[in-house]
Amino acid sequence: QVQLVESGGGLVQAGGSLRLSCAASGSVASINAMGWYRQAPGKQRELVATITSGGRTNYADSVKGRFTISRDNAKNTVFLQMNSLKPEDTAVYFCNGNLLRYGSGRFYDYWGQGTQVTVSS
Repeated sequence: QVQLVESGGGLVQAGGSLRLSCAASGSVASINAMGWYRQAPGKQRELVATITSGGRTNYADSVKGRFTISRDNAKNTVFLQMNSLKPEDTAVYFCNGNLLRYGSGRFYDYWGQGTQVTVSS
């Protein structure tokens, strides 16, 4: 079994900051890319940021310059530092990891359960 567990969501005022964490646990043999996605009420899930195992990053235009994704490969953990938060950043944030499980012959995408981020104006 493999699990992705997020933490760090909450309520913050506009202009504030939050740091999300996501740790992969269980029978994890290897991890390719990891990332963060978000889903606001009534909207489709959208990409926020991704990071490869080598540290290459990619961001949605709406968060460039405000959010920073990073990872600790030794701890199978990915982070999302969110600064200058806006009310439109309010959403459930989901962690994603492209993982190889021990005993499996290929990489699969796994998702966390999501963490709520609410930004008040």
